[in-house]
Amino acid sequence: MAPAASFNESSNTVCVMDASGRLGTTLVHRLLHRGYNVHAAVQDHGKLEYFEELSSCNSNKLRVFYSDPFDYHSIMDALKGCCGLFYSFEPPSDQPNYDEFMADVEVRAAHNVLEACAQTETIHKVVFASSATAVIWSNDRNKTSDDLDERNWSDINFCRKFKLWHAMSKALAEKTAWALAMDRGINMVSINGGLITSPDLTIANPYLKGAAEMYEDGVFVTVDLSFIVDAHICVFEDVASYGRYLCFNHVINCNEDAVKLAAILLPPSESSHAKSFEDTRVHQQRISNKKLNKLMVDFDGEVQID
Repeated sequence: MAPAASFNESSNTVCVMDASGRLGTTLVHRLLHRGYNVHAAVQDHGKLEYFEELSSCNSNKLRVFYSDPFDYHSIMDALKGCCGLFYSFEPPSDQPNYDEFMADVEVRAAHNVLEACAQTETIHKVVFASSATAVIWSNDRNKTSDDLDERNWSDINFCRKFKLWHAMSKALAEKTAWALAMDRGINMVSINGGLITSPDLTIANPYLKGAAEMYEDGVFVTVDLSFIVDAHICVFEDVASYGRYLCFNHVINCNEDAVKLAAILLPPSESSHAKSFEDTRVHQQRISNKKLNKLMVDFDGEVQID
């Protein structure tokens, strides 16, 4: 176990949990580049070797922890001496697929992590990775002319009825985190990201359940990996950040965009069929990211902190 940091060290030390996924791994790299000391907490043993190798190159900046979100003590070990936490849920290796049971798993993980933060005196801010799917699904999704924003929540019963397990899990886990954060006085912000476009994106991504409806409703949003990582760091560093932040930098609302995405998601033999479908309609965007864009207007992701 790594020893606790001193007060001065803790003011510049953050934890990334779970660092096993694409978002977490990229956050670790970006935070190290920015000058932070990083505790990389991973539950995937396969990733431990990767981070231990990275740690040897950043011996003074990076510490690696095996951290199971269902093992409270391992969470506490990873958080010790940290001033902040970047938390994102990664499905356990023995239950990798989103189904009706995943919500219970993700909720328990969120509860354990936020409770651990409440018990860690040095933690002053938590950035909680949620999803735009926790915002967009409800019975009245076609009955209002107002754009969806951070005030909207996906309806749990609607998600259960249409087996939108990713949306249901993200909404329940985020609500659990917010309830605990408010009850225990934890300073938390959430990033409700769109579909992350990264090299490992496939058609099997659970975010894509209901993609046709999202497309027609004008709420099918994607976000570049680099942009969502910058957003996490921006909301952490900006003392004015609060609440939820919808995070995306592209809307899939016309056939050209849909074809481009299909080319990424599908093998060439299948994606080529999309090109023959001609549809000139552009579906009106009905989701807003103004809150985050306003916060990030002066953010420079390349700046290194002292």
